[in-house]
Amino acid sequence: MRRWLAFAPIAVLLALGVLFAGYALKRDPQVQPKALVGKPVPAVSLPDLETGRPTPIAATLDGPVLINFFASWCAPCEIEHPQLMALKAEGVRIIGVAYKDAPDNTRAFLTRLGDPFAVKLIDRDGRAGIEFGVTGVPETYLVDGQGVIRAKHTGPLTPEAAESMLSSLGSAPR
Repeated sequence: MRRWLAFAPIAVLLALGVLFAGYALKRDPQVQPKALVGKPVPAVSLPDLETGRPTPIAATLDGPVLINFFASWCAPCEIEHPQLMALKAEGVRIIGVAYKDAPDNTRAFLTRLGDPFAVKLIDRDGRAGIEFGVTGVPETYLVDGQGVIRAKHTGPLTPEAAESMLSSLGSAPR
């Protein structure tokens, strides 16, 4: 009986190895959860960056828009920022949600890089991010004129990704 107990840790390690090989190696790490695609924007209110007044996200939706979760501490957000500025120059309306960030840091970030956002909201504790299913910043959601999420992009928004998202509406959110 003692001999079998000595082999128990090895058996557990082998079982974990089989589990890893069977699941993790066959899982595509590029697949991103898109649970809210096709569903209405979550009913959350966030403080406005400038006024501090609680603002329902749904109240900021005036036609199709992009909702971008970003943070001043996020290096990929800095990489994506020129693309957001280019989209703004093309007339695309973007709502920015500063995720788990201090308002002063967000203002400094936007002052330094430029402000592509029509509306700027603060998600200080990350609760809105949970409601949206944010897995990490940056993340961008395409919302149609009826307030339904039509697409989600995780990671820095590239010109190709932006074009793909916007083309799913048939016309750009302007």
